[in-house]
Amino acid sequence: MKFSALVAILAEEMEEKAIASARNAGAGGVTILNGRGIGAEEKKTFFGLTFEGSQSVLIFVLERKLSVGVLKALTKDLDLASHAKGVVFTLPLEHIAGIDMKQIRKFEERVRDEL
Repeated sequence: MKFSALVAILAEEMEEKAIASARNAGAGGVTILNGRGIGAEEKKTFFGLTFEGSQSVLIFVLERKLSVGVLKALTKDLDLASHAKGVVFTLPLEHIAGIDMKQIRKFEERVRDEL
């Protein structure tokens, strides 16, 4: 079975909606990291202090075929095609250890159902 890491880097206020969207598309667990970034445009300043909005980094380990569906769901549900408030991408995983066997069984059931 082949796996991908789906990474979503989003404005913090989009985190809950992104997790719900990914789960509705079939994703299971997620690792959530806090982040901040520097965009192409200058940040707003207020009395000499620079405002930098917080970001959430969501990492899902998914069966490769499922990752495409989750990516499409996130793009649609978060309207990422027209609003540049985040980025979502996948990376192939060559070697993996420690994934929950319940997750493997879910992937196997999904594949069986598709056949």
